[in-house]
Amino acid sequence: MQTSTPVQPNHALTFEALHLAAPILRAIHDAGYDKPTPIQAQAIPLVLQGGDLLAGAQTGTGKTAGFTLPILHLLSQATSKTQTKGRPRCLMLTPTRELAAQIEESVKTYGKYLPLTSMVVFGGVNINPQINRLGKTIDILVATPGRLLDLANQKAIDLSGVEILVLDEADRMLDMGFIHDIKKVLAQLPKQRQNLLFSATFSDEIKRLADQLLTKPGFIEVARRNTASELVEQTVHLVKQAHKSALVSYLIKQNAWEQVLIFTRTKHGANRLAERLIKDGIPAAAIHGNKSQGARTKALADFKDGKIPVLVATDIAARGLDIDQLPQVVNFELPNVPEDYVHRIGRTGRAGSSGAAISLVDFEETKYLKDIEKLIKREIPKVHVEGFEPPTKQEVEPPRPPRPAQGKPRKPMPAQGKSNHGNKPNATSAPNSSARPNANQAKPKPTGFASKANHHNGQRGK
Repeated sequence: MQTSTPVQPNHALTFEALHLAAPILRAIHDAGYDKPTPIQAQAIPLVLQGGDLLAGAQTGTGKTAGFTLPILHLLSQATSKTQTKGRPRCLMLTPTRELAAQIEESVKTYGKYLPLTSMVVFGGVNINPQINRLGKTIDILVATPGRLLDLANQKAIDLSGVEILVLDEADRMLDMGFIHDIKKVLAQLPKQRQNLLFSATFSDEIKRLADQLLTKPGFIEVARRNTASELVEQTVHLVKQAHKSALVSYLIKQNAWEQVLIFTRTKHGANRLAERLIKDGIPAAAIHGNKSQGARTKALADFKDGKIPVLVATDIAARGLDIDQLPQVVNFELPNVPEDYVHRIGRTGRAGSSGAAISLVDFEETKYLKDIEKLIKREIPKVHVEGFEPPTKQEVEPPRPPRPAQGKPRKPMPAQGKSNHGNKPNATSAPNSSARPNANQAKPKPTGFASKANHHNGQRGK
């Protein structure tokens, strides 16, 4: 990696001390902020100087405003040389639809008193309205890589005028396989531009990307990825998989939680838990990759507005969710990858607010728990839930109608006669069809703990 110039923390007490334009300061005050977070205090002066930046920061540190505010200032101070239709001056690339939408919402919030235009483009929705909107001038474009390339291939967008490039959550973009798309985008950008790269981790691949992308960048790092926030109270409840849904309902009702984000390992698990909570009288919604973009947007909006108290999500769907002062996170199941645990609990305890993260751990998940504790270098307290009575087996698994006793001779079918003498299958019957009922009968009844299959298919469900 290139030698980076360390940036000394700027302990400015107010945004006024950062010398942002008056319309931006007015919008900041409207949003209820007066003091920058550490990453904002460090990043904003450097971006205003026009240099490249390599920043180590997670969602929840205030990094979005850390690049949005100075970019708005720079674009408002310098008029575009040759602004034409569909030719953005700033491009912000991000891995997920939700994060893209939230970044553009931040641009609109802080730029509402400026004569700048912005839009967001991502997949999962009709491309034609986006093409139509690109028929007008635009200053800031927020995009996911795949949809951006689709628009470029259709000649709906011109990237030759980009003055500032932001790669947000670069590590996650590489994890999701976007490296080739990113390189295709970079090939369409002008060589002379300002580059800002934000990443929670600095893998070898990120270092190679930084070497190719950045020129003598300033370097800042806030809240290392593998450091769980000290403001988050972490606890573990040891509970059988079959009892987890009942325990979640009990905790929500007993503690009167008004806003809780619950993580599951699979899409099916997210749907099933949301349905169970609704049956228990708790409004809930699930978001995951199989949900339409409209459904995901509505569920997130209802959750943020307080219309529903519970949002159930898979890891990828929840990546980048920016929810102010989220008080409660529940790990319904632990993730395979211990670093994902840190991302999950990082949804709470943000921007100086306290929060709590509860993990429901089945016996077969203890290995994952040990890996997490090793990563965060601390043991998570195991807490007993007072007053919780596990449901009976009949409540967890309603009784099924009795099956025919095995080994009991069946009454001969009148039409068969001697043609099926000796129980030999006739020539037209499928050899597997007669075996299926017996195979089903041979399945063991569920025990209190989840089967291993339930714990090793999480990657497919994200």
